[in-house]
Amino acid sequence: MDDLERLEKLEELILELQQMSGKGAVIIVEGKRDRKALRALGITGAIVLGTKKSILVFCEEVAREYKNVIVLTDWDEKGEKLAALMEGYLRSTSAAVNMDIRKKIKNLVQKRIKDIESLDTHISNLASNLKHY
Repeated sequence: MDDLERLEKLEELILELQQMSGKGAVIIVEGKRDRKALRALGITGAIVLGTKKSILVFCEEVAREYKNVIVLTDWDEKGEKLAALMEGYLRSTSAAVNMDIRKKIKNLVQKRIKDIESLDTHISNLASNLKHY
């Protein structure tokens, strides 16, 4: 896959995130810089930090407040463990859990970046590099 295809697929995923977020889905990230990067990408809906309290308590609170949940933790070891735990806890509630977007983003950027906070810069760099060709 070349950079143009990669950029187009990333932009499609960001658009999907914007739409789902706009319809009331909550996005779970690990830190404030992750939230800042998503805001820079035009995501205006609820983005919550999933590392402030017990994961079980956090997931129960999120499931009570939101019907649709998008888990967007980083793809380092800590983020992978967190995503797996959250998915398990959230699936035991009535919430619909989306792990697909995280998986697709991870597959598109894995060798280049390891976290959500770098996503806006990565997309912008990809776009900028393509303009120079």
